[in-house]
Amino acid sequence: MPSDNDSHASNESLSERELQVLEAVVRAYVEKAEPAGSRTIARDYGLGVSPATVRNTMSDLEAKGYLDHPHASAGRVPTDRAYRYFVDRLMQPADLSRAEEETLVRELEASAFSAVEQLIRRATRALSVLSLELGLAIAPRLDDARLEKIDFVSVSSDKILMIATIESGVVRTIYVDLPGGVPAKLLAELARVMNERLAGHTLAEIRGSLPERLRDSDVPSDAREFLNIFLQSGSDLFRPTEADESNVHIGRASVLALQPEFTSEERLKGLIELTEKRDLLAGALIGRDHEGGLSITIGTENTARALSDFTLVTAEYAVGDLKGVIGVIGPTRMPYEKVISIVGTTSRLVSNILTP
Repeated sequence: MPSDNDSHASNESLSERELQVLEAVVRAYVEKAEPAGSRTIARDYGLGVSPATVRNTMSDLEAKGYLDHPHASAGRVPTDRAYRYFVDRLMQPADLSRAEEETLVRELEASAFSAVEQLIRRATRALSVLSLELGLAIAPRLDDARLEKIDFVSVSSDKILMIATIESGVVRTIYVDLPGGVPAKLLAELARVMNERLAGHTLAEIRGSLPERLRDSDVPSDAREFLNIFLQSGSDLFRPTEADESNVHIGRASVLALQPEFTSEERLKGLIELTEKRDLLAGALIGRDHEGGLSITIGTENTARALSDFTLVTAEYAVGDLKGVIGVIGPTRMPYEKVISIVGTTSRLVSNILTP
């Protein structure tokens, strides 16, 4: 499985016994959330060697940076390097059970005819429930999307809702304050002119040349003032959204709060603070390399220090020709085989629903 960062662990050669012990320690720690002792590994994982041999191998793995020895504990825990080696070399994604896949399909199809945002919100909640990690998603990158049409809806005597329908069914809206009422006929004329000049162009093209595109438009003289107001507001409607925190959707954080990593009040507080840092999460989701399928960053592989104790597993989903990112974040001690399958299946189902 690819990561955003190359890892020395992926290229280092380990002996067959070291591989067996490393895999056993990772699996034991993921399952029990307790440091793994040599006696437990020798007894429970059928390695066919004595606890003393396992203990010596664990010492070698610790010297190579794959295991850590917590203070006042006889057992060892995996490091980020161990998880990376496990993900890249040792594990195979686990198939979802029929019940799990049916649950996922049922959750997503319930929003199949809803707005993109509602479907993505349901998907992140489903990810949280099935994976027991925190589901995350970010809306598609819209800079290269083409505008289909603009509509105006009168909300009150001095407020207009400006609606931009973008390809693949994505909708953006802003409120525009006007100095007095605008007749419906005039609004229709403004919409006609803006659609003639803007529809079919990308948001980036429109944003870069909005005044020029509408400068010589044939609107009536009494509509020119209102057109100028819409021009000023249009810069917000067509602005880029790559790292906009409002486009980040988060699932149920309560599932993470139940994990052993967050039993202390301090760690739980840190988790809650993390879910409130939507700008940080948006930045973490943007620019990830998904060319090999899923993207997995483990612990200190994440560029943001606040994420150094977490693993981020993501995949792209498609909205027509647009791309968004969906996945989960959780402690580095996570059942990677199952989580990877859940994220991959979810992105595929979401894309199938959103792409005609």
